[in-house]
Amino acid sequence: MRAMSDTLVVNEIYLSLQGESTFAGLPCIFVRLTGCDLRCSYCDTAYAFSGGHRQSLARVRAEVRRLARPFREVRRPKSEGRGDRLPLVELTGGEPLLQKNSLSLMQALCDDGFTVLLETSGAHDISPVDPRVRRIMDLKCPGSGEVTRNRWENLRYLKSTDEIKFVIATREDYEWARKRIAKHKLAAICPLLFSWAHPLASEQQHKLLKKVPPGHTPISRQELAERIIADALPVRFQVQLHKVIWAPEARGV
Repeated sequence: MRAMSDTLVVNEIYLSLQGESTFAGLPCIFVRLTGCDLRCSYCDTAYAFSGGHRQSLARVRAEVRRLARPFREVRRPKSEGRGDRLPLVELTGGEPLLQKNSLSLMQALCDDGFTVLLETSGAHDISPVDPRVRRIMDLKCPGSGEVTRNRWENLRYLKSTDEIKFVIATREDYEWARKRIAKHKLAAICPLLFSWAHPLASEQQHKLLKKVPPGHTPISRQELAERIIADALPVRFQVQLHKVIWAPEARGV
């Protein structure tokens, strides 16, 4: 029997387009790990709270290589570095950092020459992550119901190649994020993302998700975009591109 220390519980692995971050639109292999200790009000991947299958790190790595093979066969300019090759690989969840072997997997994928992205809630220590990994770290706004879980100590570990994401569901979220950007001088650290919280489809509305705090006012995509412009915020407005291309509730895309 394979040692538990050499495995991860994986929900799904698939090839699609990166839907968010400054890498939006690029081919990306997603490794979705099972498990999360947050229950954000807008979470669209509650199916990854549980389930999945335990797999060895070698098997996960082999599947990533298999999915990447067609891209590896494309002739690229010799001047390109190993880290410039497509597709990207992203570890997401759930919360990848809940499984300690995610650190070993990310290191191995970097060694394989992939550009590796990590989607993390910001509630866990990011300092052990391989410095070659591009960390996309949330700062949870009040509308998530999980604002108290922000690990502010993580800010000291962020690099210019990392990204901070705010998911904006309400006007109150916007104001909270705007003030934190100014207070912590976040624009001087790394790129900042404002992601509009897409309403959940009925089948995505998990009973364990937190509720938006009473008295909060939902914000539309247009209002969010116009407020960013009016306030001259140094942020990148983003929608979840995969939800524009495919049905919002579709999996494996």
